[in-house]
Amino acid sequence: MNIPENLRYSTDHEWASLEGTRVRVGITDFAQDALGDVVFVDLPEIGAVVEAGGAMGEVESTKSVSELFAPVSGTVVAVNAACVDSPEHINADPYGEGWLCEIEVTDADQVAGLLDAAAYTDLTAH
Repeated sequence: MNIPENLRYSTDHEWASLEGTRVRVGITDFAQDALGDVVFVDLPEIGAVVEAGGAMGEVESTKSVSELFAPVSGTVVAVNAACVDSPEHINADPYGEGWLCEIEVTDADQVAGLLDAAAYTDLTAH
């Protein structure tokens, strides 16, 4: 399982990468593996205001439908339209081409409150 050291993680299996005042968000390798083949993704609208821990979309696989949760609070400023058209990117490259959206954070300190790679590794080991 791939858990990049440079990212932060939510207990809901989303990853977050802080780039200035924006956080790029996706689902982890662990999550995409547990879901199986992703066949549909419903992403938030640009301009949507999201709250940390709140639902912001869905990922549907051949096994189940799972909600996406915002790891931080803020405003959605970008979505990855390529994942809407080709949701298999989420399985093939969850930390690259499979990113889901970018959130302009209201409080960048929220990112520091997320799990680091070691803590996320411990979470997924159980």
